[in-house]
Order: sequence, then C-alpha cells, then structure tokens
Amino acid sequence: MAQLELVHPAPIDFDAPLSARGDHNVIAHMISEGARVLDIGSGDGALISLLTRECGARARGLEIDPAKVHACVKRGLSVVQGDADHDLTAFPSASFEYVVFSRTLQRLRDPEAALREAARIGERVIVTIANSGHWSGRFELMFGGRIAKARRGREILHPLSVRDFVALARGLRMSVERALPLARNKPGAPFAKVLWRANWFAEEAVFLLTP
Repeated sequence: MAQLELVHPAPIDFDAPLSARGDHNVIAHMISEGARVLDIGSGDGALISLLTRECGARARGLEIDPAKVHACVKRGLSVVQGDADHDLTAFPSASFEYVVFSRTLQRLRDPEAALREAARIGERVIVTIANSGHWSGRFELMFGGRIAKARRGREILHPLSVRDFVALARGLRMSVERALPLARNKPGAPFAKVLWRANWFAEEAVFLLTP
C-alpha cells in the first residue's frame, strides 16, 4: 500500500456545528481570522455568511446563476456573476489569501485549468470533492456497470476519487497541507499516510492546498 506524506496529523478541534453543511464547518476551521476569501460557486451565499460571521473574513463570491447573485446582493453579500471556467483570469494574481471550491470544482468544464488559476489568485486553495471512490460507487460500477455521476444530490461532470484528486493537485505542483474526510456530513480524523481508508469510506473530502 502506497505511503503518502499528505497532511499534518494534528486534528481540527470541532465544537458545536457552525452550519448545516459539514464541509462548510471544515472550511471555516481552515480559514484564518480576517482573511481575504474568494468563494467560487457561491450559491445562496451560506459559506460567505459563515466565514464573515465566524472568521471575520473579507469574503467575496463568484456565481454563475444571476438569480442567486441577486439574492446574495439583497442580503448584503459581495457576490458577482461570472463563469469560473472563463472569468478567473480576470482576477489579479495573489489577490486573495484563500480561493474556495466548495462542491464546485467537479461541476466545471475544466477543473485543472480552474485549479491552476486559483493557485495564481490565492495563497491557498480549499477544495471539497465528492469521492467517487466511495464503496457505494464501487458497488454501483461492479454490479450496475455505471459510474456514479451524482453524489449527495448534485450532478458531477468529473468524477474523482480521493487518490485522483491528490494526483491532480500534485500534477499542478500543489502541496496538500491538510485534508479531512467526511461521511454523513460529519468530518472524520485527518488523513493518515495511507490513503486507502479515506478512498473507500469518505463520501466527501476537503483539501487545503498550497501552490
């Protein structure tokens, strides 16, 4: 079994849940106080609100759906309309401390290009992926002959296992600073050196990457 030096072994100390979204709680614990954050695919603005409230973050969002952008702006959130597959090039280099893809990256047409731009824009990149290597997906492929294209109710254009994503990040010369698996919306222990457990049992995983 491959031994992979992935992350610092120290756990993240979770108190009471901050949000209904487990990956949002993990991301909030990864963001430093007062940081400049760009949230790619902001949706309803829940993550921006959480980071502003709990971390004092100066958070902005990029969202493709104009109705969602309008709803966020009405709530006083700094969200602009844009397509992450094309519009990340417009952001200046090193303009944010964190660029976040929370259940967003696998829905883009070119995840690798988006990650490359995020590494240029931000000092660190945080990504939540749906793990297509989860045991349920393996069984679906084995017995049904089909690769799962949805996880937790969302469509996925680019299925990735935990191992796939680590390989993708390393191919872009990005280091995995920290990573946590999630199952049933709850975070588990940080990744160990051996990836097989997370690759089999994590429904999602949150990665903190350093370009």
